Amino acid sequence: MTDHGVASSMLDVSQATAGYGRTMIVRDVSLAIQPGEIVAIVGRNGVGKTTLMKAIIGLLPLAQGSISFAGRDISTMPANDRAQRGIGYFPQGRGIFPGLTVKENLEMGELINSRAGGLRPLNIAFQYFPRLAERRSQRAGTLSGGEQAMLAIGRVLVGQPTLMLLDEPSEGLQPNLVQQIGDDIKRINDELGTTVLFVEQNIELVMNLAQRGYVMDKGQVSAALSTAEVTNQGVLIDHLAV
Repeated sequence: MTDHGVASSMLDVSQATAGYGRTMIVRDVSLAIQPGEIVAIVGRNGVGKTTLMKAIIGLLPLAQGSISFAGRDISTMPANDRAQRGIGYFPQGRGIFPGLTVKENLEMGELINSRAGGLRPLNIAFQYFPRLAERRSQRAGTLSGGEQAMLAIGRVLVGQPTLMLLDEPSEGLQPNLVQQIGDDIKRINDELGTTVLFVEQNIELVMNLAQRGYVMDKGQVSAALSTAEVTNQGVLIDHLAV
């Protein structure tokens, strides 16, 4: 079994504690993600999954612990700097701008990238999500739920991330669209080599997409799941049972 705490980790979270005000939601969480992996974080509602994602992207400060990305300590780095270094973030609820068009939303994603000395064209989003090209002049708030999920992933994609953080990408989607979003994420991982860390409660999506996983309970990592475990419906049901 691979040692997922080695120095070559793309993302290394060590004993992270974070929360809101004096209330710590995430306590002493450690995990490591290797380049090119697709890793799931699973757990019931309210156990700290979204708080952890916000701490990784920099929207919540760490009370203690550290986060390193591509070998550099980013524990105190602002969220926009983390994004420019290559961390893309799909927030819970998708976070699109409903009053802006599809094209304008994607252009917001383009603004993130300054590393390559130029902007990746919007065509990368249209390549993976052709429906966005068809609706490029449509206001994002009038899109279907599936199209909004595509837009949120597409907006992350045009920023050229090496790591994508996805917080419940299947939320509110019909089963066939969940399958489609999973296929799209897998294709992005396969073709672009983008590393993916995603929070999810949809068992089918976890089984189809994740290569391994972590279980969170009461603000802490309670288990690490191997490939065999993260593709076992019974194991996932046990960890997600209320």
